[in-house]
Amino acid sequence: MRTFVNLAWLEFRGRALEQELGSGWTDGVHPDDRDLCIETYIKSFTTRQPFHMQYRLQRGDGTYSWVEDNGMPYSQGSGSFAGYLGVTLDITDRKRGIFTPDEESVRLVFALTERERQVLVLIAEGKSTKEAAARLGISYKTADSHRSRILEKLGIHETASMVRYAIRAGLIQA
Repeated sequence: MRTFVNLAWLEFRGRALEQELGSGWTDGVHPDDRDLCIETYIKSFTTRQPFHMQYRLQRGDGTYSWVEDNGMPYSQGSGSFAGYLGVTLDITDRKRGIFTPDEESVRLVFALTERERQVLVLIAEGKSTKEAAARLGISYKTADSHRSRILEKLGIHETASMVRYAIRAGLIQA
């Protein structure tokens, strides 16, 4: 049950305060997200735990935006549970920027063995061949052999190109 929403929320939703209080705000949650959203709130209230979730919320113009909703339980001076303090952020632009891997890079990277992909990820994340070997519990010579085969299979000649392949294939973030 919401007991307060700020002016930014009301402007976003295009509704009056009275419509949003209590459980009225849930009218704007996308039907596909509503059950999980309400279940998360109920579970959090029951356990008095913080919550974090993302769902689609209807704007005043009728369109849906992705929001990120975070809440922390708070107590009154006596220490008794008084509810949640929360913040909701519009993350639609972040969701639109979701990276789509390059199909050719994915095909080539997944033609590598599992161990070669592991070495590729570690090197693309900035680890040296020696550090990759230690991380994977293999010898330096074995890791270097994997590195050489990766370069050969991808048809490239330097570490920078390995990093680009790992990014384009979605194995690591830029």
